[in-house]
Amino acid sequence: MLDRISLILVVIGALNWGSIGLFQFDVVAWIFGGQGAVVSRIIYTLVALAGVWCLSLLFRENALLTDGADGSSK
Repeated sequence: MLDRISLILVVIGALNWGSIGLFQFDVVAWIFGGQGAVVSRIIYTLVALAGVWCLSLLFRENALLTDGADGSSK
């Protein structure tokens, strides 16, 4: 479950960075009242922590990544 939440946050961060790169528009800052707003800073921090967590996906064994939802290996 934590993997999925982290991946969702990383995708949100990637889309936000894409909008900054393409349009010079920070969606998170726009929604939450600027880059310095407390909520924006919390979102940025959660995205960063999710990115660090997703690094662990690179170092996991393939069997762990290919397990089905029921926990059985494919």
